[in-house]
Amino acid sequence: MPNHPTLASLAADLDTGRTTARQLVDECLARIADPAGEGARTFIHVDKDAAMAAADAMDHLRKANAAPSPYAGIPVSIKDLYDIKGQVTRAGSRALEDSAPAEADAPVVARLRRAGFIVIGRTNMTEFAYSGIGINPHYGTPKSVWNRSVGHVPGGSSSGAAVSIADGMAYGALGTDTGGSCRIPAAYNGIVGYKPTQRRVPLDGGVPLSFSLDSFGPLARTVGCCAVLDAVLADEAVQPLQPRPVKGVRLAVPTTVALDDLDDEVATTFERALETLSRQGASIERIEVPEFHDVAVMNSKGGFAAAESYAWHRYLIASHGDIYDPRVRVRIQRGEGISAADYIDILNARRSFIARTEQRIAPYDALVLPTTANAPPRIADLADDKAFATQNLRSLRNCTLINMLDGCAISLPAHREGEMPVGLMLAAAGGSDRRIFELAAGMENIIRV
Repeated sequence: MPNHPTLASLAADLDTGRTTARQLVDECLARIADPAGEGARTFIHVDKDAAMAAADAMDHLRKANAAPSPYAGIPVSIKDLYDIKGQVTRAGSRALEDSAPAEADAPVVARLRRAGFIVIGRTNMTEFAYSGIGINPHYGTPKSVWNRSVGHVPGGSSSGAAVSIADGMAYGALGTDTGGSCRIPAAYNGIVGYKPTQRRVPLDGGVPLSFSLDSFGPLARTVGCCAVLDAVLADEAVQPLQPRPVKGVRLAVPTTVALDDLDDEVATTFERALETLSRQGASIERIEVPEFHDVAVMNSKGGFAAAESYAWHRYLIASHGDIYDPRVRVRIQRGEGISAADYIDILNARRSFIARTEQRIAPYDALVLPTTANAPPRIADLADDKAFATQNLRSLRNCTLINMLDGCAISLPAHREGEMPVGLMLAAAGGSDRRIFELAAGMENIIRV
């Protein structure tokens, strides 16, 4: 994206002395504190003193040629779902406010710190990560970057993570993705969000939604930024990202489920992006993926998310259920009606679904589909519970297909300057992370032309 610093450009500026870690932190803190901005709703807690101290430390280390990585001193935000040593992990809720502070950083937070990234604060989120919309009645709802005078939802559940990047309050963000919670807010705010293959990044130290589906991933300005953060989170070496040329790439557009009931803005932007990729030499084939019908069946009683979240929440709901967001509580409590036999049926159905879907998509380099069926709805339009439920399902639907597949996926901004934000998703079977990053890097500056 033009005129926005990337992790690579910031690393170069730090290396040459054009900026310092302290300058970067001060600038981010100023944006967070701006009373005309979204900072008060984007962050649940700002680590001002610790961030400034860490920045000074990184500047001293760089002067001594001892910086832990080229990215040392760059501010990042952490979703409120993760443990940070000495802080209470609220997961966007009031129900955990009286919990003991975390005794240690979550492994992913520790890995970011080890690379020298500076934690600027904890970002707002849907309570307990249970929605793709991003509304939070406890801490407020940050507005999407689109048409702020009207007020559109930021996407969830990593709502504050996305807005922190879009508004320059941080340069990388740590989110989670159970049914699209990195990709949906990225799509609604015109940035990049990545869902890694689940097994690559440890889930310890985070409040779970569904341990079968949860993935821990990054949000950032560019594909390259997300690739750097993803490598750090997975404890892999950061390697130069080689964009894959579009010419000759085989892309499959699933016509089953994924293209149903699209908003006009989404359909128009998506088809334009496909036409652009085709002109650039990509081979695009529209295919039926009948297996995608299975996902609604697996989720008909609430699926993994309801069953597994209820197991975690049942005692907390008994003691603090009255202060939950009712829209969150009711979905968690669906899990109470899922029997052990039902749950085993879902496990077996998913195993079959993954095997059959992987076989069907194996001939292609990636699936390509709209990240969400809807463009970001207006906050005011979701006061009605029925409207909220409808738009929430539309936001989650396409992304959930990939979580159920145990795959990896990235959301790229596909809209043009001045248009409503729309995301284009590239996805593949689990373990294809590097290929998805290379394909996305080759496309990100093409699809918006």
